[in-house]
Amino acid sequence: MQGKTVVITGATSGIGEVAAIRLAEQGARIVHIARDPVRATATQAALRKANPAAGHAVHLADLSLLSEMKRVAREIAAAEPRIDVLIANAGAMFNRRTVTADGLEKTFALNHMGYFILTLELLANVADGGRIVVTASDAHRGAVLDFSDLQSERAYNGFAVYSRTKLMNILFTRALARRLSRGITANALHPGFVATRFGDQSGGLMQGVLRLAKPIGAIPPEEGARTIIHLAAAPEVEGVTGEYFYQGRLHTPTVHARNDADGERLWAASEEIAARV
Repeated sequence: MQGKTVVITGATSGIGEVAAIRLAEQGARIVHIARDPVRATATQAALRKANPAAGHAVHLADLSLLSEMKRVAREIAAAEPRIDVLIANAGAMFNRRTVTADGLEKTFALNHMGYFILTLELLANVADGGRIVVTASDAHRGAVLDFSDLQSERAYNGFAVYSRTKLMNILFTRALARRLSRGITANALHPGFVATRFGDQSGGLMQGVLRLAKPIGAIPPEEGARTIIHLAAAPEVEGVTGEYFYQGRLHTPTVHARNDADGERLWAASEEIAARV
């Protein structure tokens, strides 16, 4: 990773922060997007310690808002003519249905549209042979998309909606891989059940369940970040694209996640939403 530029979201805590720091230690320059300026400053300090000479950068944005997604992507595109690795990692789960200023359900906006818009806006800057890494989850198992209700207006359950967005992440990655050229690859991953801040502010029953479950069955962020790091840096995945990984190995997602017709429908619907702003 010596001298390479990595753009990453969700790097101010959890597996994203671990991945960013470890990649910096391998020689990468990290450009990350953060919502919270205090956490962003802390991550910058950790990155400078890991690789003092690299000139790491941070951009502040709320990736649940379409205008912010586009603004920050264009700022990065102007500042970073060459991106070697793009890691879409930011995500959240919300117990109650919330609508953003764009009129989008917030989980859908952050977990799917944030990935979609940021990736497409930066794609021209991704270097030949560059890598796109998408953090999905085995939470997609059991999820099915209803294209008449992509934003869960008829019924809302926080975990079910989160699961559907993770299914979208895999479908998006596969559809993206089919469109890529110049040797660029795109792969998704399941990090495992990780002891991070994820879900701590989601509210409701799920928040309580996660707080009880994490001390018992969750793996540390260091372990959860390994597959992100592997897909970003490992020579053995060079040229591999459109796949799903867990613990550094190929992993088979559900039949719904391999439905490429659904992937194309989701892509078209996402393009239409992205065109609103």
